Amino acid sequence: MATAISVKELHKIYASGHHALKGINLDVQAQDFFALLGPNGAGKSTIIGIISTLVRQTSGSVTVFGNNVATHVYETKLDFGVVPQEVNFSPFEKVADIVMTQAGYYGLPRSLARERTEKYLRQLGLWEKRDNRSRMLSGGMKRRLMIARALVHEPRLLILDEPTAGVDIELRRSMWDFLQKINESGTTIILTTHYLEEAENLCRNIAIIDDGKIIENTSMKSLLNKLESETLIFDTCDEIFTHSFLGTVRGVIRILDTHTFEIDIGPDYDINQIFSCLNGMNIKVKSVRSKVNRLEQFFLSRVKSS
Repeated sequence: MATAISVKELHKIYASGHHALKGINLDVQAQDFFALLGPNGAGKSTIIGIISTLVRQTSGSVTVFGNNVATHVYETKLDFGVVPQEVNFSPFEKVADIVMTQAGYYGLPRSLARERTEKYLRQLGLWEKRDNRSRMLSGGMKRRLMIARALVHEPRLLILDEPTAGVDIELRRSMWDFLQKINESGTTIILTTHYLEEAENLCRNIAIIDDGKIIENTSMKSLLNKLESETLIFDTCDEIFTHSFLGTVRGVIRILDTHTFEIDIGPDYDINQIFSCLNGMNIKVKSVRSKVNRLEQFFLSRVKSS
C-alpha cells in the first residue's frame, strides 16, 4: 500500500531554544485511520501544523503522497483537508456559503461546488440548516460544518484535530459512523483526540508523542496486547452466591453486589471459563463491560513512565 505521509527526522525549535519536536519519524499508509495521541503540549498540533503547511519545520522532511510540503505547497494542499480544534469561520456567514467559499479556494466550478456542498451537508445532517447563519448552529453542528468544509474538494487525506471536543456522546457516535464510511471509501484519516475511547474504536494504527518524541508507534491491536491486565465488570440476571462462586473462577474477583462482580484478567486469560462457571450455576449474564478504557489505561501508564 502507498505511503500517505512520511515524516523523517523532524525537528522544530521555537524561540528561546525550546524544542517542540525532537527527531520525529512517522509513516502513515494510504487509507489508514491513524491516531496521533499525546498530552497537551507534547507536539501533536505542531506536527499537524507542519503537515498542513501552516508551520515550517526547523529541520527534517515531510511528504504527503510523495510531495514535499516545504517545496510543493500547492500540490500538497490539494491532497488534504484539515478540521482544526477551534471554530474558524465567520459567525455571520450562511452554512452553505461557508462550504461553497471553501470549494472556490480549490478552483471547483460553481456547479460542482454546489453539488459537493449539498452532498456533504446532507451526509452530515446540516442540509436543513444551509441558509442559517453559522452562529445559530449548536457546538456539535459547527464541528460537523468544519468537516463538510474540509471535505468539499474531496482530498485524499483528512486531518482531524480534536474534532469532537465538547460534543455530546450521541453526536460523537454519529460522527464516528460518518468518518468510518469515508475512510472505508478510501480517505486516509489522521485523528488527534483526548477521547481515548474514540481512538480505540476508530483507529487501526497509533503513535503516542510525549515531550516532542514518539514513544509508541504501532498497530492499535499490538498496543492493546501490551496491557498486562484489564478489569471486566459482569452484570448478571441472577443472584450471585459468593461462597460458591469465588473459589470456582480463576482470577482476582470482587463481588460488588448480589448481581455484579468484577474480575482482573490478563492477555492470556480465557474468558469462556467465566461463562462456563456461570452456566454451571444457572447464572445468566446481562452485560459485560470494561471498567476503564483499555487505551486510556495504557496511555496513562506509558506517558507517566516516559
